[in-house]
Order: sequence, then C-alpha cells, then structure tokens
Amino acid sequence: MSAVWAAARAAVQRRRLQTLVIGLVVLCSTTTVLLGLGLLTAASAPFDKAFDQQRGAHAVAAFDMEKASRAQLAQTARRPGVEAAAGPFGQTVLEMPDDWLWMSAGSLSVVGRADPDGPVDHIRLLEGRWATAPGEIVVNWPVDGTPGPGRLGTKLKPRGAPPLTVVGFATSMSKSAGAWVSPGQMERLHPANAQMLYRFDDAATDRELRTGLTAATAGLPAGSLTTVQSSLTLKRAFSAQVDAYLPFMTLFGVLGLLVSVLIVGNVVSGAVVSGHRHIGVLKSLGFTPNQVVAVYLTMVSVPALIGCALGTLIGNAVAGPILRVAFSGIETGSASVGMSWWPSAVCLAGMPALVVVAALIPAVRAHRLSAAQAITAGSAPRTGRGLRIQRRLSGARLPRSVSLGLGQPFARPGRSLLTMAAIVLGVTTVTLTTGLTSTMVAYGKAGKTDGAAQVDVQADSGARGGNAPRPSVRQTEQRLRSLPGADQVTTRALSKVGLTGYTQPVFANFYRGDTRHLASGIVSGHWPAKAGEAAAGPAFLNQHGLSVGDRVTLHLDGKQAPVTIVGRLMEGNAQALDLDWETLTRLGPATQAAEYTVRLARGADAQRYIEEVEAADPALRPALRHPDSTATTTVVGFASVFTVLLTAVAALGVFNTVLLNIRERRRDLGMLRSTGMTPRQVVVMTVSSVAALGLVGGVLGIPLGIVAHRLVVDHVGVVSFPESMKQVWHVPQLAALVLAGVAIAVLGALLPARSAARLTIAKVLHNE
Repeated sequence: MSAVWAAARAAVQRRRLQTLVIGLVVLCSTTTVLLGLGLLTAASAPFDKAFDQQRGAHAVAAFDMEKASRAQLAQTARRPGVEAAAGPFGQTVLEMPDDWLWMSAGSLSVVGRADPDGPVDHIRLLEGRWATAPGEIVVNWPVDGTPGPGRLGTKLKPRGAPPLTVVGFATSMSKSAGAWVSPGQMERLHPANAQMLYRFDDAATDRELRTGLTAATAGLPAGSLTTVQSSLTLKRAFSAQVDAYLPFMTLFGVLGLLVSVLIVGNVVSGAVVSGHRHIGVLKSLGFTPNQVVAVYLTMVSVPALIGCALGTLIGNAVAGPILRVAFSGIETGSASVGMSWWPSAVCLAGMPALVVVAALIPAVRAHRLSAAQAITAGSAPRTGRGLRIQRRLSGARLPRSVSLGLGQPFARPGRSLLTMAAIVLGVTTVTLTTGLTSTMVAYGKAGKTDGAAQVDVQADSGARGGNAPRPSVRQTEQRLRSLPGADQVTTRALSKVGLTGYTQPVFANFYRGDTRHLASGIVSGHWPAKAGEAAAGPAFLNQHGLSVGDRVTLHLDGKQAPVTIVGRLMEGNAQALDLDWETLTRLGPATQAAEYTVRLARGADAQRYIEEVEAADPALRPALRHPDSTATTTVVGFASVFTVLLTAVAALGVFNTVLLNIRERRRDLGMLRSTGMTPRQVVVMTVSSVAALGLVGGVLGIPLGIVAHRLVVDHVGVVSFPESMKQVWHVPQLAALVLAGVAIAVLGALLPARSAARLTIAKVLHNE
C-alpha cells in the first residue's frame, strides 16, 4: 500500500489543476446536497421527535355529551386498534372580547384536566404551575420559547364566564386545547362537549387514522362525534413553509450530483487516456492491475475527501439562517428545529463513495492495458474521425483556426459528450433560476401600488381621553378618506372563530371598503362580495381539506354562520381565511376594526398624511408600510447562489477537458506554431473546440430548464402561482439562454487556451 500511496500522491502533485477541479466540484455538490437533506429532515424529524416525546395524540376528538355519556366514551379506549387513550375531559369554548397576551380576540378552546401527564398528550409546562383550583387557567404557548414569568397572574375576562388567572404557560404538540383548567373549574363552565385523545396502532396515513378512529367510536350514538383533529394535519402545518423550499432545493441537489459524477468521470477518463505511458511505467515496475486502479482511485479520493469535509462545514454553517427563514412564523411548539446529524454523515460517507464509483469505470481501462501497450501508446500521431472532419471543415469558408477547433471534439467523442452533458446541466440550472427569478419578481409585485405609498392605521381605544365616544368604523373610514393624499381605504377586523369539524380556532379577516387590490390576489373563483362568502390561501385549503365551492360553518360569540369558499388566494396564512364585512355583522357585530389600510395617491407625501392622521384623532396610530420581499429575496438568493456554484462546476468541467486536450495535442500545437499559427489563433482554435459543445448544450438545456421550472412552481404548497406568473419565457430571453451554454464553455476554456498560446515552439518540441 505504501507504493500505491506514493504513486497516488505523486499523481496528485503532478495534476494539481485536476485535483483542484475535483475538490471544488465535490465541495459545491456537498454543500447543495447537505442543505437539501437538512431541509428535508427539518420538515419532519423535529415534529416527530417532539410528538413522540410528548406521546402526542393521533386524533383529538370532541363528543356531544348530550348524545354520548362519559362512561360510553371511556369504553372507546379499550377498542381494537387503540394503543392508548386519555379522557374524557370536559371541553368548552370561551369568547375573549378583547386582545389578550398578544393574542387576538375570539374563540378560546378550554379543556379541564387534573394534570399535564397521562397516557396520551403529555403537556409540557413552560412557566408557572398547573391549574389546580377554581379561577386558574394554563394557556397554551404554541411558538418557540416562553412568554416569561412576567405574564403570570394576568387576568382573563371571557364573555359570560368568571374571570380566570393565568398560573402557567404550557405547550402541546397535539394542540389539544388553547388553554386548560382544573376539572372542578370546568364543571362550573358547564361544558357541552367532552374530549378524547387517541393513539392508534397504525396511524401513518390518513386512511389508517380514519380506520382507527372508526373502530374506536363504533357503537357510539350517531352524531355524537362533533370534531376530529388529525396529527397528520398538524405535521403538514408544521412543514408547510419548509415544503415550499424543498422542490427547488432537491432539484439543485440532484443537478449538483449529476454534474459531479460527469466531471469526476471525465477527469479520471482523461487522466487514464493521457497517462498511458505512466500506466505502462507503473506496470513495468511491478504494479499489479489492481494496484494501478487503486492509484487512480486514491488520486481522486484525496481531493474528494477534502472537498466533502469543507462542503459539510459550509453547509452546516449556512443551514442555521436558512432554517430560521424556512420556519419563520410557524407554530413549532416544543419541537427544536435544527440541522440533524445524519445529513452530514450521509454526505461525508456518500459523496466520496459516489466519486469512487464514478472514477471506477474509466479506471478499469488502466486495469486492462498491458505494459507494452501503455508504453507505446500516445507516441504516434492520432488519426480517426477528428482528422477526417477537420479535413471536411477545411473546405468551408471558415478561418483555419475555427475549422481545426470545430473538429477537435470528434477526436474524443466520449470526453466531448461528458463535457456537453455538464454544460447542459449548467444551462438547465441557469434557465431554472431565470424562470424562478421572473416568477418571484412578478409574485413580489402582485398587489403593489406602482410606487404609491401605503399607510397602516391602527385604532387604540386607550389613547382616547376622558369619556369621549369612540367613533364608528364607518366614521373613522370616512375621516381617513377625507384627509389630503388618500386614494383608497380598506378596513379590516380580525377575530378568532371556531370552525366546525376542527378543534383549533382559525383567524378570520373581515374586509370592507376598497378591496380591489385584494381581489387581484385571487387565482381561481372570486373575491368575497357578500355575506356567507370566503377566500383562503392554498395552505389553509390543503391543511383543512377544502377547495373552492366547499361550505364550512363558523362560530363566534355563540352564533354560527355557514360560509362558502368562493375564491382561492395566491397565498395566505395557513390558519386564516378572508371574508366580507357583512359576515361579521351576523357573527359579531360588536367587533371593532383592527386596522385601516390607506393607499395614497401617486406622488402623495406619506409623512404628511401620517401627521394629518395623528392630528385628526390621537387614538389612531398610523405607520408607513414597508414592502415585504422576504420570500422573493430568499428564493432568488438561494437559486442564484446554487446557480453560480453549478455554473462554476460546469465551467470547471470544460476547463478540465480543454486542459486534457492541450496536453494530448502538445505535438500538434508545436507543429501548428512552427507553420505560422499565431498565439491569438491558438486561443481561437481552442475556444472554438468547446464553443460548439456550448451551443448544443444551450439548445438542449433550455427545455430541461423550462420543465424543471414548471415542476418547481407547480409544487410550492404555500403559493398558487397564476398562469401569468408561470409563462415567463420570451424569444429574446430564450436566445440569451442559448448563449449561456456558449458562455460557460468559453469561460472554462479561456484560461487553458491562453496557457496553450503562451507555449513556445522550442518548449513543445523539446518536451516531445
């Protein structure tokens, strides 16, 4: 092994540029793959781990106690297929008339439990203690971190119920309730429903979960089961935003792997072909065929290991910021989101193994060569398809340097195909990124005011002095509209409402006034225009199993209203739906507006308008709205970085090919220089040899990039892009993309071409 290592080390030192190429290629590919695997594991592993630690409920079911007794519900825990069950617990809904603990007014689901433990749904206490006496309540804190002990002791004043003091904050991965009280306190609230928590033997799919729930509730009176919440729905909500990044991250990872395999195979194949004499010398010195193969595999493994290690370090360093962006605004509960260890382990073991496999096939050629064949190979001038095609091209009206260059790829067709494949993948990446950028820019401009400013105005009732009457929503809206510079005024009220069939409340946005800019976000259907109509984003519809045309029932302040989904928004909160103001008059006419959005006329002075609002009513708090382009910036930024990496890798593949060709053709270069070819003509000839490959690669890579773009934009679960944002291709743009392949080829060939041009005739012939 010492002889193999010595020969491999000498080969690495002799082929420094190829070694650098392999190291950079593996580094870029490892970084890309690691980020994709990191997002993939973060989308499910933290939830699964926290869910299992807390013995989360596969199904949170609510029953009507007038139809099913507690004894009947308790018997369901012993049905076939039920692994464990907890309950029945009393359950009721409290109406919070005002905002509380940074949470909006509306429905609050409360469950009575004696302690946070049990066979199902271990509730994790974050601050304070559990509610054990009447008048105490523990509030669910769904986001990462804690509200701090300073919030303990807060008084909650639900409508129609006694005040409750917050004695603790807790979190449940099952999201079984918005708050918990003691069983004694629950009896005083006179619950109409009872909650059961189930874990089933099989609950990996929606079908298995429905089967388990059906078996558990068999024999109960008809209509007793009122709502069911699935753990799979919670898991989809947890990973909804991350899933939006996975399609293009996965695609870039696959492209990176393919480029790596192509270039490593090309490098080793070129090293074997150009190193026939070296192979012959090794075998004549006593190296066995297997040892010769081991020399070449070791030669590529060393830079691959270094590149893989550096790529893993870089990937882990940038994974943190990426995960923070991907999980921003997500209710993570007690799940700790971070990079798992196994993606790093897979990359550290898998990438070098992939490099070795890619190098093994061309290295087998060195295994088959005899010492005599290897030593004598390469000394005679080469003939074949390349020379015949060059002779035919010489008859064309092309400069001699160009015709010679265009014929060179046919001398090594296998190497040329590998190089062209790398260029095709590079152009595919550029095309994909160009399409994504155009789509995301159009998405970022959707609903914008063409340069006009927007002012958000919030009403603060506490700022009104004395007993001054609070103006109505209509009066405030008219006042804002009458101030100089105002063009459109939109009023929004926000409330938490119950949704029949689901235990967790949802946010309801009620709009009135100028809603034309909101209607522009509708992808299918239409904007709610009357009572009983609603619109929602794809995340909300997917997580609740709804589509345009479906009907749901909303509950607020003891009232209910049937609502039809009439519009699908381009995007939207996974826990919110938008409705017309008339629906609010049926559910909660006392609900006040949460904010007013004022769209100013073009050229209006936003700061002056803000001062006018403050002077007109001290209870109004205006603020200039700054455009949020986080999603656009994130996607375009990630795609651009990966495109630069993969384009650089493709250019390095061209660089390696040209370098090998120059080394093999040193005698030909010397003869051409001796017959009068200038250094500039050498550069033209060398660049022409790959420019044609770049042109063909551009033509082939564009349709692949267009297909990849469509696959990505069609599978972003949190956004429904309209067709106008997907059709982003135009003839000038496509023509420029064709030239991208030529640009990649020229960039990769330029440096070795200039190096070849600097070779003197004497040096070339002396080396021969």
